[in-house]
Amino acid sequence: MTFHIFNKKEKQDILKALKEQFGITTLFGTLIKRGTERIFLFQGSLNEKQITKLEETVPIERVGVYFAKIQGADIRLSIEGVQLLKDQITKNVFEINELQMQEWMSGNELPIKTGKHCFLIMKHKNDFLGTGKASEEKITNFISKSRRLKNRG
Repeated sequence: MTFHIFNKKEKQDILKALKEQFGITTLFGTLIKRGTERIFLFQGSLNEKQITKLEETVPIERVGVYFAKIQGADIRLSIEGVQLLKDQITKNVFEINELQMQEWMSGNELPIKTGKHCFLIMKHKNDFLGTGKASEEKITNFISKSRRLKNRG
């Protein structure tokens, strides 16, 4: 598994994309890429040299919180990424009603024509629920099976 700490320019490129997509203007912490597309946000007190040494010497899965995934030219925020940045998110927020929220949290796609072809931040009342991908006929759901609401029937 490859491990890369973003330099200042790379972090600015990610922030620029987040600003265009969601209106986000500030990222506090260190960005770390694992593999080819998963980005983690580390907000602890270790510097880059210490993070690298920790990564090399201790069998850890990851440093930081899974924050986002690079998908082509776009960035898809994880549920944690949405929660961390919800106070800054001003663009591409899609409000859903109670029934749609139940469907969404159960892991289902929403058959809604939004007129957009981009990642959307899903919101119900004051709750940010993660990121969906709007296409012509639907909003695709990315909630992992382990986090979905279970049928209680």
